[in-house]
Amino acid sequence: MSTHAEIINSLPERFAKAQESGDLLFFPSSVNKHSEDGVEFEIRLCPALQNKPNLPTPHFDPNEDQKKAEKGSKPDPFAPPYIPNLYLGELRDEEDGADYVVLFNKYSVVPHHILLVTKEFHSQTAPLLPPDLVQTYQLLIAARNAGRKFFAFYNCGNFSGASQPHKHLQLIPIEDDGPPVERLARAAHIESPDRPFALSTLPYANHVRRLPPSLSSSATSPSTLSHELSSAFMSLLDLSISTIRHDATYPTGPPSYNVILTLDHMHIIPRKEETYTLQETGERLSINALGFAGMLLVKSERELEAVRREGVGRILRGVALESVHDLQVTEREREADEGVLHGSGGTNPASL
Repeated sequence: MSTHAEIINSLPERFAKAQESGDLLFFPSSVNKHSEDGVEFEIRLCPALQNKPNLPTPHFDPNEDQKKAEKGSKPDPFAPPYIPNLYLGELRDEEDGADYVVLFNKYSVVPHHILLVTKEFHSQTAPLLPPDLVQTYQLLIAARNAGRKFFAFYNCGNFSGASQPHKHLQLIPIEDDGPPVERLARAAHIESPDRPFALSTLPYANHVRRLPPSLSSSATSPSTLSHELSSAFMSLLDLSISTIRHDATYPTGPPSYNVILTLDHMHIIPRKEETYTLQETGERLSINALGFAGMLLVKSERELEAVRREGVGRILRGVALESVHDLQVTEREREADEGVLHGSGGTNPASL
């Protein structure tokens, strides 16, 4: 087994080696700033992606995907044997015993983009479990300790922008103080840090939880990480499912959502569509968690200008859901009042 620090510290040398071998394909890009909704979005232009074939949006069926994985009837890029130059090591959760493998993203637009993959097959439609969250967060801590900044994201379900059925989280480095939406979360003034809140300037449903400042200490125990991270995740997931239930037109099946995780915050954004069609060009943009982190990807100057004119907020709202935050606040307050009247004195753990 590797340590989180060993994996993070090996990235520069290993990335160069993987790229030189041809096992890892790096696509150069340029970042364009675009201010809107109080966020300075980053629109990354990568012309080389025009040569990459457009694959159909995958439909995830947990049972069928599990059977195919067991039979080996469908190629799984996240199953052994691993490509040596893409393989960075393995991690085992101290509390749960769950095993993970860390791989380079074979198709990288950002250098040192890595994947945390469950060693055994689990579906990309499944919610994040405590060891998933702990191992991811420990990689973020290791990066911080090495003088680097990373954030993580998870695309869950058919409409999330996920491309592989094998459960995996992704981590990418950032050069400044966080992905654009994280700056907005950090600036938010909230009365109760241990309760979820919404970024009301954004035109779509979003749920955010501020993590305890001491959580990112290297001295924090795995059991404390597990408790705090899983509690935050479940409270946000509860609100996301509540948001979905308020939408009478939401498709049947497991919910889709994006998760963004930094050392300071956890975000969940419920999803209703996987792609957005630009009105000006008719081109379809596939949006995953990076879009909701404030980092969109386009393939041409034409697409870039169309996104700017159409508006990033409108695009993200087109694949997300309407915020019902105020209604949820009212519902939770009423539930709390009813609980007091009936002598329970308690509140729902996901209360706002």
